[in-house]
Amino acid sequence: MRTLSRLVLLSALLSGSAVLAGRPVQEFQPPSEMSDEEKSALKAQQLGGNMNAYSKDIQIKETPVPWAAIGLAGLVFLAATPFALRAYRNTTKEIADSNSFGTSAAAAAEGEEES
Repeated sequence: MRTLSRLVLLSALLSGSAVLAGRPVQEFQPPSEMSDEEKSALKAQQLGGNMNAYSKDIQIKETPVPWAAIGLAGLVFLAATPFALRAYRNTTKEIADSNSFGTSAAAAAEGEEES
């Protein structure tokens, strides 16, 4: 079964290449020269020379800045800042107290006070 599929694939490739090899080569034909009017019309079209005034009638709707949402977010951040600072201070104090590498600053201070 496997050799049969390989044989079919090989024959398809060979027959396709034989058909393409028998086809005559096409001669290159350069595009026809454009007249000055055609060149200027093409240039105007490419530069955006719109022939109709439809684009002049379109007005772009600008969405207003959501000042209420910005103000509310600012108030939320202002209200949350003291709690965040307190949590940060407590966490850094706990980390400093449980320093497992060497002596911590708090333990060194306690040792000096006891002596």
